[in-house]
Amino acid sequence: MEFQDYYEVLGVARNANADDIRKAYRALALKWHPDRHVEAEKADAEARFKRIAEAFEVLSDADKRNRYDRFGQNWKQGEEFKPPEQDARMTPEEFERSFGGGGFSDFFKTAFGDQVRREQAGASGCHPRYRHRGADLRAELELPVGVAMAAGKSRFEVPATKPCGRCGGVGFSADRVCPSCVGIGRVRERRTIDLSIPADLRDGTTMRLAGMGEPGVEGGEQGDLYLTLRLVSDDVYRLDGADVEADLPLSPWEAEFGARVGVRTPGGSVTVSVAPYSRAGSRLRLRGKGFANGEGGRGDFYAVIRLVLPTLNEKQQELMREIAMAGREVPSGGARQEKAP
Repeated sequence: MEFQDYYEVLGVARNANADDIRKAYRALALKWHPDRHVEAEKADAEARFKRIAEAFEVLSDADKRNRYDRFGQNWKQGEEFKPPEQDARMTPEEFERSFGGGGFSDFFKTAFGDQVRREQAGASGCHPRYRHRGADLRAELELPVGVAMAAGKSRFEVPATKPCGRCGGVGFSADRVCPSCVGIGRVRERRTIDLSIPADLRDGTTMRLAGMGEPGVEGGEQGDLYLTLRLVSDDVYRLDGADVEADLPLSPWEAEFGARVGVRTPGGSVTVSVAPYSRAGSRLRLRGKGFANGEGGRGDFYAVIRLVLPTLNEKQQELMREIAMAGREVPSGGARQEKAP
């Protein structure tokens, strides 16, 4: 781990007292805890949170702070920083007083409040919640539109988070910042699940998979897995909110003379009437054939006409030559020049 200025990390002066350091840590921990950030920002927030916890571990300890002030970058004598397991920094009561009072969220009250006082009691050394029902897990799964439309049952591997088994999800172990989760209260894992995809779903749908969470202890029931489905575009279907767009391949004669074509949409298979003289790039709108929009309705489906020349037999090739000889009009536009160089 590269050297970092712990005073700069916490945003305090080098002569800051213990109370200033604790207050700075409190404010930054609340700001950068991963649960306060959207999924796209969680990785950065978690990295910042770990740096903040490391800085607090050092500056809140008089001996370590003294060595850090004296030797700077060489204070650890080349050893990688690892939060020690039994070297207490702040008692649960002190931590509660520091984070207590109005203004912090219910999550932090749950994560750092009453549960700290009940931590790791009994001969088993486990948090009370782990002596009964197993912990719930949360995960997100990116689902390509084509897979979502197929419905049915599929097997997936999903990244999940679970409460840290060492501290019971409270972020503290043995009266200090938990060395396993670095105060975050959760650890990551991967889970393999057999998922029955709902026939009618929307982006952001959260499914409760009963009994797919952590196992219970001493006969307790298993926790649940809360899985959020995120719809994503694939090589056929393009997603725009609840609307879906896809190419509709047509032969030149279907576009020229009109045709009735079957189309697979999230709202079910339908027959599309292609009007005569349709041109490539035209968009056919199928109302209400997209995904559910979460407001009781559905998005739309857009079929984009693309001209495709099928494999021609000998007679068709001869007819194409006759067409070419009958008229010399050629397509224009795009990157095409009037004459080849």
